[in-house]
Amino acid sequence: MPNGNAESVQAGRANPWIFWCVIIVVVTLDIVSKAAAVNGLVPAYTPHEIIGNTVRFTLAYNPGAAFGFNLGPASRWIFTVLTIVALGVLGSLYRATREGDYTRVLALALVSAGAIGNLIDRIRWSTGVVDFIDVGIGDHRFWTFNVADSAVTVGAILLGWVFLQQDREAARIAATDDV
Repeated sequence: MPNGNAESVQAGRANPWIFWCVIIVVVTLDIVSKAAAVNGLVPAYTPHEIIGNTVRFTLAYNPGAAFGFNLGPASRWIFTVLTIVALGVLGSLYRATREGDYTRVLALALVSAGAIGNLIDRIRWSTGVVDFIDVGIGDHRFWTFNVADSAVTVGAILLGWVFLQQDREAARIAATDDV
């Protein structure tokens, strides 16, 4: 039960403007960039050099999940359900976020926005999620990705850092309580 101090959790009230603005901006950028890729990068799987051979735009469709992980013909629906569950967990984490915890809010918003962006593709196209950012050196390429994937990655790293800091703080408090 909240005791009224600055450490109390205010369900659903932790920086909603930051949370929703980040989601709207990232999802919009993801949708617009994927539409440009689908309309401008034809034929699919043909590289278009942006910065030499290091950064290319190559239209690709990923029926699976991150890093080409695929569960066969049912991948689309399995990953749709898993994404919806993940969004529920992210929503719970957001609602449990303290007022003023901007880093955690930003991290949760980035991961949520990325998940929403790729979920839209899974629902919209049977061919899979639209990927187009192709980075590498020569024949050594990273998996092709998109704006949503970038948001998930940055948000997940940031969220991991937030959780690490929270664990360190909890350990510090426990150590002082033992004294």
